[in-house]
Amino acid sequence: MRALGNLLGMAVAVAVIGFFAAPYVGFFGIRSAADAGDQAGLEKLIDYAAVRRSLGPQLEGRAEATAPAPGFLEDPIGAVVRGLERPAPDAAAQVEALLTPVALAGLTRAEGRFAAQRSVTPAPVEEPDGGPWPTPRHWGVDRARMTVADDGGSVTTFTFERRGLYAWKLVHIGLPTGTAPRVEPAAAPGAGTGAGKATGASTPR
Repeated sequence: MRALGNLLGMAVAVAVIGFFAAPYVGFFGIRSAADAGDQAGLEKLIDYAAVRRSLGPQLEGRAEATAPAPGFLEDPIGAVVRGLERPAPDAAAQVEALLTPVALAGLTRAEGRFAAQRSVTPAPVEEPDGGPWPTPRHWGVDRARMTVADDGGSVTTFTFERRGLYAWKLVHIGLPTGTAPRVEPAAAPGAGTGAGKATGASTPR
C-alpha cells in the first residue's frame, strides 16, 4: 500500500509540474518550430488571429496594447469588439512580417521589432544559438506571461492562454517600446530589384 501511495503521489507531482511547466514547453516549442521553419508546428502553438490583434495596435502606436486585454469572462463586450478589429492596411503588412517563422525565432531571442527585418533580409543560414531563457512574470491557472530581454534591456513579452489541460497557445506578444525600420511588403515578381527590402534596415539586435 505504501508503494502504491508513493506512486500516486509521484504521479500527482508530475501532473502538477507538467501543468505549470506547459507554457515554458510552448515557448521553447515555438522557438524550435520557428528555427526549423515548421509552420504546421507553429499553428499548433500560436493563436495567430489573437496575436495579430495584439500586434496591430502596437505597430499603430497605441501603447495600451503592450499588455494583454481582459478575457471574454472579464469583459465580454470588449472582447467581442476587439475580435472585430483589424489592423490598418499599413500596419497589417508589418504584423505579417513579424509572424513569419524567421521573425518569430528572432522574437523569442529578444530582437523585438527588429525581428521583422528577418522576413525580407534573412541572416545567412547558420546554426541558431539557444537564445535567452524566458523570465516568468505571471503564472495563473489559465494565463501565463514571460519575457525575454536583449542586452540593452528591451523587453518582449509573451502571453500564453490555456486551451486544454496541458495545451497552451500564444495569444499576445508585447513588443518593446520605440520604433524599428519599416518593413516594406514584397513586390510582385518583376516589379523591380529593390522591392521587399527594409527601409533603413540595420542588423537585428
